[in-house]
Amino acid sequence: MRPAARRLHTAADPLNYHSFTKFPGRTAIMKLRLATTSAIALAFASAAPAYADHHAEMGKVASLQELVDEVDIPYDKFTLDNGLTVIVHEDRKAPLVGVSVWYDVGSKHEPAGKTGFAHLFEHLMFNGTENAPEDWFEYIQQMGGTDVNGTTNGDRTNYFQTVPTGALDRVLMLESDRMGHLLNAVTQEKLDNQRGVVQNEKRQGDNQPYGLLRYEIFENLFPKGHRYHHSTIGSMGDLDAASMDDVQSWFKDHYGPNNAVLVLAGDIDTATARAKVQEWFGDIPAGPEVNHPAMPVPTLAAPVTKEITDQVATTRLYRMWTVPGSNSPDAIPVGLGAAVLGGLSSSRLDNALVRKDPVAVSVAAFNWTLEDAGVFIVQADVKPGVSVDEVAAKLDAQIADFLAKGPTADELERAKVSTMAGVIRGLESVGGFGGKAPQLASGELFMGDPGFVEKQLEQMAAATPEQVTALTRQWVSRPVFNLIITPGERTEGGEDRGGAVREPTRIEDVAQANYCPGEVCDLDAMVTLSHADRSTLPPMGDLTGLDFPDIERATLSNGMEVYFARRDAVPTVSVMVEFDAGRAAETRATLGTQRLLVGVMDEGTKDLDSTALAIAQERLGANVSGSFDADWTTFTLSALSPNLAPSLELLADFIRHPGLRDSDIERVRSKLLNSLNAELKDPNSIAARALQKALFGDYPYGLPSSGLGTAATLEGLSRGDLEKFHATWLRPDNARIYVVGDTTLAESVRLLEASFADWKAPATAKPARGYDLALPQNTQRIILLDRPNSPQSIISAGRVLDFKGTDDLVLVNASNEALGGGFLARINMNLREDKGWSYGAGTGIATGLDRVSYRINAPVQADRTGDSIAEIRREIGDFVTTRGVQPNELERIINGNMRELPGQFETANDVLGGLINIVRYGRPDTYYETLADRYKNLTAAELDTIGRANFLEPSLVYVVVGDAAVVRPQLDTLGLKVEVMEIE
Repeated sequence: MRPAARRLHTAADPLNYHSFTKFPGRTAIMKLRLATTSAIALAFASAAPAYADHHAEMGKVASLQELVDEVDIPYDKFTLDNGLTVIVHEDRKAPLVGVSVWYDVGSKHEPAGKTGFAHLFEHLMFNGTENAPEDWFEYIQQMGGTDVNGTTNGDRTNYFQTVPTGALDRVLMLESDRMGHLLNAVTQEKLDNQRGVVQNEKRQGDNQPYGLLRYEIFENLFPKGHRYHHSTIGSMGDLDAASMDDVQSWFKDHYGPNNAVLVLAGDIDTATARAKVQEWFGDIPAGPEVNHPAMPVPTLAAPVTKEITDQVATTRLYRMWTVPGSNSPDAIPVGLGAAVLGGLSSSRLDNALVRKDPVAVSVAAFNWTLEDAGVFIVQADVKPGVSVDEVAAKLDAQIADFLAKGPTADELERAKVSTMAGVIRGLESVGGFGGKAPQLASGELFMGDPGFVEKQLEQMAAATPEQVTALTRQWVSRPVFNLIITPGERTEGGEDRGGAVREPTRIEDVAQANYCPGEVCDLDAMVTLSHADRSTLPPMGDLTGLDFPDIERATLSNGMEVYFARRDAVPTVSVMVEFDAGRAAETRATLGTQRLLVGVMDEGTKDLDSTALAIAQERLGANVSGSFDADWTTFTLSALSPNLAPSLELLADFIRHPGLRDSDIERVRSKLLNSLNAELKDPNSIAARALQKALFGDYPYGLPSSGLGTAATLEGLSRGDLEKFHATWLRPDNARIYVVGDTTLAESVRLLEASFADWKAPATAKPARGYDLALPQNTQRIILLDRPNSPQSIISAGRVLDFKGTDDLVLVNASNEALGGGFLARINMNLREDKGWSYGAGTGIATGLDRVSYRINAPVQADRTGDSIAEIRREIGDFVTTRGVQPNELERIINGNMRELPGQFETANDVLGGLINIVRYGRPDTYYETLADRYKNLTAAELDTIGRANFLEPSLVYVVVGDAAVVRPQLDTLGLKVEVMEIE
């Protein structure tokens, strides 16, 4: 399966660090994500595949200018007397406001010996203020906030959340309190704890395959002394050295209102925003003006080649050059060059090295940008059995050919359409990572123009092949950094990586050297008592309940059911065709058949080969893909509504007429063998595979969620096996269609009839999923899998519950929220916030159609593996015996679930997910609208009762993936049987 987006491997995403994100349904565990400074940069790093004009009846396709015109974010801007810049955008589609605060401070502002401090300080900003001493998430969850996070990169730190309109005063009080009233709430204990959390975040990133890439990029491309020379995560030594004096100075120097941008986007008007912002932020005095030193784009004196080994599946080749940052007019053309070279699914590199001459398993190119500089990255995963030198020579030849000839007009057009379509989709959200608030904030912070994204798109539309060729050649013909990562034991650890060597610069010197508005600088006076009443939290205003879109139904003439909901905030339509299949349609002996089939389907139809299929999607700004989970096999379309007709035609062709060419089968087989090898190197995947097998055995839910079994099975699959699976399971009487977006049911049915109505079911009976196998009779034990030199251990545990997905799971999910189902839950607060042993730990209810299971996941530092299991056991034991759901936990569960419902269904994809769940699990159409009353009437007694019946620690099976030499002695002290198993 080709992913919907091209981007750096997750483990290698080197540059953005988060405090918090959401896990399914609740607030939770954190992960790295590619850092960008704008929607354009994000779209270049994840250019969506897109469609072709192979049928005359395809209809008119939206022009570039029409796409540019769709991006319109009107705003008002004003500045308070203290220098705080405020941007307001009105969007009344839902009773929500996206609140985003961006500070002009990142890791490039760190003085020598203080690497990692900007990100460490970001964590401290979530630990309570002088007037709101509880954890940030305590307040946000109570008010029903969604899309909550804080991130740091080289240039900036941002904090954001989307809240119900009635909670706006409360969240503004909280944001202003941490801007103006933080320091007296920061204690040595909090500093020490968050230091431990961040160090475990570093270990977690380092522990992944390709996890050292971030250090290699910075240390080799940016010379010592350059402010991008060090990683945002910093070094362990510098993190250990961070002191309370550093905290005081950093806050006073960088977190003043004149160094910040506040954006309010959503259900708000400018007059109301001005009054509220003045009340809460107006009396915070300005801080010193922050110095912005010159940040040149460095050039290597000569090409550099470096080879390292790591626990990876195959050799990966990198070619990297420094390039201008997002503040340069060169960034857009160079990004387009990267998209054509290796970002599009029809890219030059894909066609040359993966399709026509398959010497590489996968390839990619992208232009990753910070404000003042970027990195143009080309990468290729060497196909096993092929010479590394051969791949390197062919990769370099393709790069040289592209620099000589540049993109064609057609290639460039497709890159533009794909990128613009991604921006349009992101703007449906008022907040989050890619919505309207972050677009406005980044434009203002970096370019002094909140509407800069619109100018970028105009620049993109106007870019010519000649301009893209000239600028890409100018920057990518300079000396290159060649990095080779080969399989083997890791040769360079990460504990001491990430630091910088630079002439010492006292933070105080920077502040005093600049003008302090109003009077002589007095750093101690920069935190002030507020004139606003901060003695209590502002009351919640009126809250509007969820108005879930009406579900409309129809049946095509061939019997396929259609479920429709209208959302017209942006001109996009999401479609899913769902088949009753999934991994439950396979057995352990055949596992891999469906994964190979879906992957080969992505390589073309009978009329469109792999390249033509990619081009078809790119021309439409559409994305067609297939996937599966335990119970369903699904094919999704993300389309621009003006291009819906030809996009649906493409989706139908994709599903009904797979090409299944022998050359494509062999190419995808090779990719999947490499993916399987990579899966068995990744500690999280190793743990998941082992736990699923322990809990479910050969039952379908015991099969690896990747859909990959063994290499022998993959190697033995034939074209006939794929044709048989397709004919057996992918048939119209085994399918239904969901449509959500900017169209109507009548129009959807008309177009679906044209694409699907002539598809007839075969005469054979429909197949049945394999839910009739017995489950293993498990006893409690620890399964230990040895992964030497792992700085962290992965702890996974679980048990099968006596529920089906169609059962009422509200109570068991709510009970789990107190124990482990959110950031504030006991297990995470214990292992992360109290002990600092983990970057995030939690529990969840894994829902399948036929079975439900209880799961625990806790990545922890290796030397605390045994202690962490002991704490997990203690927390569960306390919860089901003497200390059930407490009053504050009950209040949080009720308020959070009730108030966040509107935010959970802000976008069309959110609504699509809700629609699917209603239909799949037989819920009433009003299910989500009735949940508020269900939550309102929850009692601690009923949550305790269901928790005690299901969260049974003595029946848990534990899996630990870690360095056995370090971990085994700890496990032997727990009094549980330890079963040592080999990694597959």
